[in-house]
Amino acid sequence: MTTLTKTQLKYLKGLGHHLNPVILVGAQGITDNLLKELNNALSHHELIKIKIAHDDRDARRAMNDEILTASKAQLVGAIGKTFILYRTNPKEPKISLPR
Repeated sequence: MTTLTKTQLKYLKGLGHHLNPVILVGAQGITDNLLKELNNALSHHELIKIKIAHDDRDARRAMNDEILTASKAQLVGAIGKTFILYRTNPKEPKISLPR
């Protein structure tokens, strides 16, 4: 997994700004089914928004770190309870990143 440049992060944040959250992490936390849906969404869309409905900031960050590790995605941006994730689809890339 390559590191995204600042230009690429800015570009992806702009694309992700108008997205609605595709994955909602609720009271049950991170489950196997949630990770399967997350991987499906990343494979299909490449850039997704997730929302973690937990009040504790440290718990949200820990959950987000667990999601990033399990999905091999990269964090594009985070505002409050909403996180933007990116993972390129090597077979069918949909987003062309600037250099």
